[in-house]
Amino acid sequence: MSGVDVKKPLNKEEFVNMILQATQRETETKNKPTKPTIIGTAKKMNIHRDTLYSWLKEFNVNFKEIINCMSTQNNKNEEKTSPTYLIGESLLGEGNEVAHVDLMIGDKNGPVGQAFATGMANLSAGHTPLLAVIRPNLPPKPHTLIVPKVTIKNMKDTGKIFGPAQAAVAKAVADAAEEGIIPIAKLDEWVIIASVFIHPQATDYRKIYQYNYGATKMALQRALIKYPSLDKIIYDKDRAKHPIMGFKVPRLWRPPYLQIALDAPSLESAKKVIEQLPGSDRIILEVGTPLIKRYGTRAINEIREIAKDKFIIADLKTLDVGKVEVDLAYEDTADAVVASGLAPAETLDATVQEAKRLGIYAVIDMLNVDDVLAKLKSIKDFPDVIILHRGIDQETGRSSGLERIKHIRDTFPNKKVLIAVAGGIVPETAKEALEKGADILIVGRYVTQSKDIERSVREFLELTPSMREDVDLYRVHTE
Repeated sequence: MSGVDVKKPLNKEEFVNMILQATQRETETKNKPTKPTIIGTAKKMNIHRDTLYSWLKEFNVNFKEIINCMSTQNNKNEEKTSPTYLIGESLLGEGNEVAHVDLMIGDKNGPVGQAFATGMANLSAGHTPLLAVIRPNLPPKPHTLIVPKVTIKNMKDTGKIFGPAQAAVAKAVADAAEEGIIPIAKLDEWVIIASVFIHPQATDYRKIYQYNYGATKMALQRALIKYPSLDKIIYDKDRAKHPIMGFKVPRLWRPPYLQIALDAPSLESAKKVIEQLPGSDRIILEVGTPLIKRYGTRAINEIREIAKDKFIIADLKTLDVGKVEVDLAYEDTADAVVASGLAPAETLDATVQEAKRLGIYAVIDMLNVDDVLAKLKSIKDFPDVIILHRGIDQETGRSSGLERIKHIRDTFPNKKVLIAVAGGIVPETAKEALEKGADILIVGRYVTQSKDIERSVREFLELTPSMREDVDLYRVHTE
């Protein structure tokens, strides 16, 4: 190409537009997606490649940058045109009529549409999919496929699905369209698959309808707003209690905490202490070394029977065979295990690694460890909790050793670790420990030997506004 018939662009903007148009034509003529080239672009511009090179230099245009911008824009366009695939879930109601709806909503030409067609064509005994209908011959839009979660075994079960449940799902979809929850423009482009739970012993058709209507509507709303957000998940994951499981699995994510050390070698005494504790998410329990030495790790299980929702620490004071002792405590439902800081680094590494593998907390007790920082530097994996023991300055009578909290934070600024303080902790010394940065206050006889255990515990809980709140005691799982 000589380029004599092509008018030279007047400015940079006009030249860039010429390149964009030419590269677009070049990519459209190829069978597979490839990046435009100088030679191919010059041909589409009807000029010689040398002319293109000279214009690029004259107008100070970087050909690679233009191509990269095109690729980014094309990727964005592809993302925008990808099939819609949204998921929603909701649990609503109570008793045998409780409703639980899982649903998918998306384009007919995407994975949801494919699953919809597959479900219609592949029937399964006891789980036969059916179209949602407001009444016979009147389906809602988007068309909705109901899939029973529980096996249908008889005509009574069939009546619940093909009656109140079918109508409830259909009405919820229709109302969601009317209220603008589902975009009107998508009513003929999208389909919905709703997996519906109907208890075999459900008998109240009105409640079956009401609960499934509400659950479907909520699931649709959640799907369309892509609920939950990551912030919501992170905030609630350690607070929630699954309604069927019946107990919480607490994590230590919002200090400070009050750790009650059950050190007396009597299970009956320990249980009496627990029964008198005030309800608070800030209280965690320590099954003390004497208790474990007398009863073995089964003491953890015994405590768990009356404290199902509590975070329970097994104070094993492990000095050897860390992996074995972690496994023993884990099998008896411990949430955390304690190893002695006097143990060799290899034992501490094995303890921490096994605890992390099993999903429980690893704790290192630094009692009688002269150089805490050196010990922490000697191990490969950092524990979740470090226990420090306060001393008493003979001249001032104030706590000593608490300065090590700051030393640990300063030395290991990138480590996420909780620091617990033990050793003669009473409300007065506890306040000082909290001011120094303690996350956990370990209290023993001040509480366990008190004549009024609840009052003694509340003395500690009153030390900070956050501990004062007996949080989450009335949390409702269905929101």
